[in-house]
Amino acid sequence: MAQRSSLALPCEAPVLALCFLACVATGLELSVNNHAADFSLSTLPGPAVSLSCLVQNSSQAEELLWYRGDGKVDLKVGNKVNASNICVSPVTESDNGVTFTCKLARDNSVQVSVVLDVQFPPQLTGEESLQVEEDKDVTLTCNAKSNPQAQTAWYKNNTTLTLQRDRYQLHQTSEVFQLSIKKVQKSDHGTYTCVVKSSLGEGRRVFHLRVGDKKPVFPKEAVIAAAVVVTVTVLFGIVARKDRIFKVW
Repeated sequence: MAQRSSLALPCEAPVLALCFLACVATGLELSVNNHAADFSLSTLPGPAVSLSCLVQNSSQAEELLWYRGDGKVDLKVGNKVNASNICVSPVTESDNGVTFTCKLARDNSVQVSVVLDVQFPPQLTGEESLQVEEDKDVTLTCNAKSNPQAQTAWYKNNTTLTLQRDRYQLHQTSEVFQLSIKKVQKSDHGTYTCVVKSSLGEGRRVFHLRVGDKKPVFPKEAVIAAAVVVTVTVLFGIVARKDRIFKVW
C-alpha cells in the first residue's frame, strides 16, 4: 500500500513541474562541427577527426554527454559544460559507420549525431594454390572490405574469364567475392585472378588451380565380397591341410 507524504501536494503539481522543465529546455539546441542536425562526416584512415559540441541559446551552464554507439565517452571535468570536444585518433577502417552522439545531460532528447564515413580502397593481396580432383567442385574466395563498395572481375591466365552458365557461379556480398566451378575439368587448370576495384583503388588475389586425375572408385559391395572370398579360401586351405599338419607334429 502506498505511503502518504508528509506534505500534501495538489494533483496538478507533477504536471506543472513537467511543463516547467519543458519550458526551460525550449529554445536549447546543440551543434556538432556547426551542424544542428544529424550528419555524416567523410574522412580517410589515419588523420585524427575532431568533434566539437556546443550549446546554443543557453542562459545557464549545461552539462553535455558524448556517446560512441551505445557506450558513454569519459570526459574530463573541464570538457563538459556548454562546450565539449572529443578526438578520434587514429581513424581506422573499423571506425566506418560508427555513430558519435552529443546529448544534453538533463534532456537526452536534445542531441546531434554524426556518422563517420571512413573511405578506403579494397585491401586484397596474396596467392593461393589449390589441388582439386577432376569432377569435383571448387570455390575460390576473395575477402575484401572497402568503402565505397567495390566491384569485382575474374580473370583466367590474364584473360577475362568467360563464364559457363552450367558450371560457373558467382556469389558476391559487400565483403565476400566467390567463384564456384562445378565438376572441375582438366581444361579448368590454370591461374585465376580476383580483381576488386573501387573509385579509390584496387586489390587482387591470385589462385593457382591444379586439376588432378579422377581417382577410381571401387564399389563397397565388391570390396566386401572379395574380402569374404579370400577369407573363406584361406580357412578352407587350413582345414584341408589340418591332417597333414598334425602328422608332422
